[in-house]
Amino acid sequence: MILDVFKIDGSKSGDKIDLSDSIFAIEPNDHAIYLSVKSFLANQRQGTSKAKERGEVRGGGKKPWKQKGRGGARAGTSRSPLWVGGGTIFGPRPRDYRQDIPKKVKRLARKSAFSYKVKDEQLLVVEDFIIDQPKTKEFSKILSALKVSGKKVLLLTEANSPSIYKSGRNIPKVQILEASKASTYDVLNNQILIVQKSAVKEIEKTFAANAEAVS
Repeated sequence: MILDVFKIDGSKSGDKIDLSDSIFAIEPNDHAIYLSVKSFLANQRQGTSKAKERGEVRGGGKKPWKQKGRGGARAGTSRSPLWVGGGTIFGPRPRDYRQDIPKKVKRLARKSAFSYKVKDEQLLVVEDFIIDQPKTKEFSKILSALKVSGKKVLLLTEANSPSIYKSGRNIPKVQILEASKASTYDVLNNQILIVQKSAVKEIEKTFAANAEAVS
């Protein structure tokens, strides 16, 4: 699949890039995407919620009043779940929410995400650019020139670029990631996916490396 490469001023550079059909033009697998996104979101959960149960609440060792003769209900401890300040019945306990899925499913889901972006015309390839010093205003100009200002945007770079990251981190709805670290969820969770030209090769290289590892 061949796409135009754009300059950061919004015009076409005259250059074209040939995207790998095995990554950007497959038949998307919705179930693989579902499993990958579900796993990703579950793995973000800390699982540290905790409520004290009856045996863990401090105090309550003494019987509040005698068993009989008061005309009221019996009580063995002031830390009963029925009392204010008592323990919690079946409260949350620390747990691990992690979900693992096969590597092949992860790869298929990520390819499906990229293919959906191309299919829906939400993928934009731009020339490599650098920002010497972090400047939000300069990054905003690039977004305006590409006519994506105000939209939810993900920019994929070839490698870690602190100046680009710092320039865009304060702009609402903008996310900047290294191409090799973008998950299926990241690729889909935006309106426009902007990929630097060199990052395309990095994506293809990542899939090639993963294929060798799986085989």
